[in-house]
Amino acid sequence: MAKLAAGDRAPWLDLTTVTGEPVRSPDPDRLVHLQFRRFAGCPICHLHLRAFARAADRLTGAGVREIVFFHSGADELREHVRDLPFAVIADGDKRWYRAFGVEAGARALLDPRAWPGIVRAVTAALWLLPCRKAHLPSANPSGGRLGLPADLLIGPDGTVLAAKYGTHADDQWSVEEVLTLARTAGRAVTAAQARPEE
Repeated sequence: MAKLAAGDRAPWLDLTTVTGEPVRSPDPDRLVHLQFRRFAGCPICHLHLRAFARAADRLTGAGVREIVFFHSGADELREHVRDLPFAVIADGDKRWYRAFGVEAGARALLDPRAWPGIVRAVTAALWLLPCRKAHLPSANPSGGRLGLPADLLIGPDGTVLAAKYGTHADDQWSVEEVLTLARTAGRAVTAAQARPEE
């Protein structure tokens, strides 16, 4: 499927997280930030999601619900994400990656812009391994190692408000970018709701 852009309708999601809770998108009361990450244990993903975990209260306060996809099976993924404070979805067959137009390719790791992030992430993972705050990824992760990240912000009516498809493994929205987009989108949604029907 083609990549989605602002103004498109996002597919309806009725899913179960790796810990067994139901989750849906769109959410009638909140914005939904969909994150398409890479494989279970991906060092870049681990470092990136720790930043989002630290900002969980700020994101909730801004009216944002996080839903994170990995192209790994639930059993492989569970040990890597058990302490994350948001919904994590195992999509080992990449059904939702295809539905949202999320790609993979050698440029995920070969693009020089990814290399500083890879070094930071691997260094952080090696530091955390001895205290079991990180786990080694599988030698042969399901879905491969060449996945590209993607971020979408979905409005309460299912409209894509913003989208970013990464060009390399470390190309994704930061917490601050999501908060800025949420503020802008929240104002636009409120204005549209306040506008009288023509």
